[in-house]
Order: sequence, then structure tokens, then C-alpha cells
Amino acid sequence: MHISDGVLSAPVCLGGYVAAAGIVAVSIKKIKVDNIPKVAVMTSAFFVASLIHVPLGPTSVHLILNGLVGIILGPVAFISIFVGLILQAFLFQHGGITTIGINAIMMGMPAFLAYALFNLRNRFDFKRCEFIFGALAGGSGVFFGILILALALVTTGSEFKGVAKYAAIAHIPVIIIEGMMTGFIASFLMKVRPEILART
Repeated sequence: MHISDGVLSAPVCLGGYVAAAGIVAVSIKKIKVDNIPKVAVMTSAFFVASLIHVPLGPTSVHLILNGLVGIILGPVAFISIFVGLILQAFLFQHGGITTIGINAIMMGMPAFLAYALFNLRNRFDFKRCEFIFGALAGGSGVFFGILILALALVTTGSEFKGVAKYAAIAHIPVIIIEGMMTGFIASFLMKVRPEILART
């Protein structure tokens, strides 16, 4: 779901950098020293998962894990994703240099939404609550990322409507896979190490 160089217009790329810089500036104040190892581990997981992609026509699909990063890191998830994207772009040319900002918005903002959605579980008390809300968080991370991708493409030019629609359809299996995976991980962590999950 990375956007490569040369796809988006200059104003969209610039706007992505400005917005990403603002979010990083706010998020970096929330990092605590004892959380740095957890941030590093999740950055590594995001970095590796996003590198393994399958080309499909004008787009490619891969695991994103932004929902999982969100429920584990909470408000600092954006920084983890931002750093992972920078490393991918410079080390493996995965994504683009000019689109790091918009790619960070596309994957980082849904991580915040996934974190908020997962924490709604605290209002309920029923069996498999963590699995259900973890699955919703994992799937919504990909879903909202697709919406931002489509918006960025359409904002650049109406000729990208077809590509945006194709990318959305291609990521439906990823939504399901990441939803199930995040649900199982959230449920497991709540049983064995609940302190790993981000606090409300």
C-alpha cells in the first residue's frame, strides 16, 4: 500500500510531509524512556511485514500491521510507523522518498483509530471481548489506510480513480487476515502479558 515517487502531485506530497511532521512533533512528547524497547520491536515488525509484498496489477498487497502497532503503542504508534517507512524507502526503495509523509499519514493515522477502537472494549464485559475488538482494530487499520490512499490518489487526479478502486478491492483479504491475526494476538497478550498493550 506504499505510494511510490512520481505518483502524487507536489502539493499532496508537501501536505503529507507537513502533516506528518506535526504529528511526529506531538507524538514524540508522549514517548517514555521505558517504552523505547517496545517501540523498537514494533517498528521492526512493521518494517519486515511491509517489505514482503505481492504485486497485483497497478498495486501490491502486503501485511501492514498498523492496527497491531496501534493497540500496542497507542499514541506513539505514528512514530514507529514513520521510522519504519523511512528505513524502507532509503534501504530498499520500498515506497518513495517524496511520499514518506503521505505514506506515514496513510498508515499511521489509522493506527491511532485502531488504538481508540480497541480501547472501547473497556466498556463491555463479555467472552472473547479482546479478540473481537482486536480484530476490529486490526481490520480497521487497513480499511482506513485504504480510504486515505484512495483520497490521496483521487486528489492528485481523477485518472487515478480506477487504481484507487482496484487497490481497495485487492486489500480486502488483507483486512480479513490482519483482523483475525490482531484479534488472536490481543487475546493472547491479555491473558499472558496485558501490560504490553497500550494503556487508555
